[in-house]
Amino acid sequence: MREAENDPHDGKRKCETLWPIFKIAHQKSRYIFDLYYRRKEISKELYEFCLDQGYADCNLIAKWKKPGYERLCCLRCMQPRDHNFQTTCVCRVPKNLREEKVIECVHCGCRGCASGD
Repeated sequence: MREAENDPHDGKRKCETLWPIFKIAHQKSRYIFDLYYRRKEISKELYEFCLDQGYADCNLIAKWKKPGYERLCCLRCMQPRDHNFQTTCVCRVPKNLREEKVIECVHCGCRGCASGD
């Protein structure tokens, strides 16, 4: 995480500087989610400790448990107030319904997190 924070921003757009931090935060949350819900390798006490200490994003994990959000990249991608026309992010659109085949989310750099992909 420190490497991502201290990385030089030369030649990057303003929004691209935060993408590595979003990616690491997503990976940490997904790892703890998988350990507890999928593989069942950690106890409930350890899981709650990780959430309380901020090792994982509890709001993101809560969304992953709901149908249709299993592959959500970040919470900003589903908030309508952060996007044009008060809709969700373009990375939430399934790949077969997109006009452009290669896209990147402005908020986190995701290339597609729709559950139907």
